[in-house]
Amino acid sequence: MEDVQAYIESNKENFKAELFELLRIPSISTSSAHRQEVRKAANFLFEQLESLNLDQVTLFETDGNPIVYGELTTNPSKPTVLVYGHYDVQPPDPEALWETPPFEPTVRNGDIYARGASDDKGQSFTHLKALESYIRSGTDFPVNIKFIYEGEEEIGSPHLVPFIEEHRELLACDMVLISDTAMFAEDTPSITYGLRGLTYMEVEVTGPNRDLHSGVYGGAVENPAIALSNMIAQLIDEEGRIAIPGFYDNVKPLTDKEREAYKKLPFDEKEYKEELGLKALDGEKGYSTLERASARPTLDVNGLWSGYQGEGAKTVLPSKAAAKISMRLVPDQDPKKIARLFNDHIKSIAPETVTVEVTEHHGGHPSITDLSFYGLKAAAKAFEEVYAKEPLFTREGGSIPIVADFQRVLGAQSILMGFGLNSDAIHSPNEKFALKDFYRGIQTSAKFFEVLPEYG
Repeated sequence: MEDVQAYIESNKENFKAELFELLRIPSISTSSAHRQEVRKAANFLFEQLESLNLDQVTLFETDGNPIVYGELTTNPSKPTVLVYGHYDVQPPDPEALWETPPFEPTVRNGDIYARGASDDKGQSFTHLKALESYIRSGTDFPVNIKFIYEGEEEIGSPHLVPFIEEHRELLACDMVLISDTAMFAEDTPSITYGLRGLTYMEVEVTGPNRDLHSGVYGGAVENPAIALSNMIAQLIDEEGRIAIPGFYDNVKPLTDKEREAYKKLPFDEKEYKEELGLKALDGEKGYSTLERASARPTLDVNGLWSGYQGEGAKTVLPSKAAAKISMRLVPDQDPKKIARLFNDHIKSIAPETVTVEVTEHHGGHPSITDLSFYGLKAAAKAFEEVYAKEPLFTREGGSIPIVADFQRVLGAQSILMGFGLNSDAIHSPNEKFALKDFYRGIQTSAKFFEVLPEYG
């Protein structure tokens, strides 16, 4: 392992230069105009893997963007790790807010600024460079490894699940390694062991067949905006619990061990409120702020509109009102079941004076990795060796639906080994990734592969 770490140390500039080459590719999957750049990013990763003389490297075509695959089998009796990452990125808009061009990576104050630096090119590239460090230093690779890079994560991965279902034998593994999350704080190694799922709905309430004059009809005709507001107000009770019958039926409660782990996290509630400009916080009674934000289900209005919204005044009684509503889910809630419960309940509380149309947009299953899983223990050891600090175990409020799909299709638990920070401004202008954590990510990944056989 000394040779591996020595190779990493002596090749830091090369690693940075190669990452910069990848970051310069505007692989924006949401834009058809960038389809060729998306493929260019796929080809870059294909060539990187192919240069390592692995057992197999393939560019799989899909009806969308290609999937890059590579594998190295060293010893069938050793654990097999499937590394997942995505090479597509969000659009850089609004570009005027970037201090430097989004696709010209720049280092400022020790951070790499570029679109995709943290999400997910920089983080996922660490594992490829860790493998290279073993091979190029002449060190036997301690486990079996497979790579799968997709180019559609930012548009919901429409072709990835069909791909893994069709290629489940090819992708068979003992665990999935993903670096697309964040550490809890700077220099605070963290392993995410749980992610929330999602159900996203839209509700449209219709009253009269056209907008009406509020002076002529007000007081005689139900106002859809008021009706919808009253309906939304009934969705959460005074205790902060979601008031949809059956909503909590399958919620897996937090264990005492998990709640104790939350208490160990370095969290300052006063700073949290100050950062958000709030005098007080709100949520489900009986749970801490961190528990509510990552380990309990939620319901939020994401958008709400009705009536006249132009300049000045217009005395209108609107014909329609609508809202977009998302629900974050926890194990073992099913997004389809929650969608049905929401649909039935919102219609049941609507007044007879309006009609209600409910649309289900999309969703994803929550996921959780068993804290006793040997892969997590190996990851914790690797973090501790590199960061000289015992890692924290956290759950995140966001969703990565493919994690649940890997578990469902491949029967494999995921290790979410994040090296970024929540302050990295992913999806926003001036996205960044600490250069020191890019390097430490490579070192941690290499150490993880070294110690994994000891735990498996």
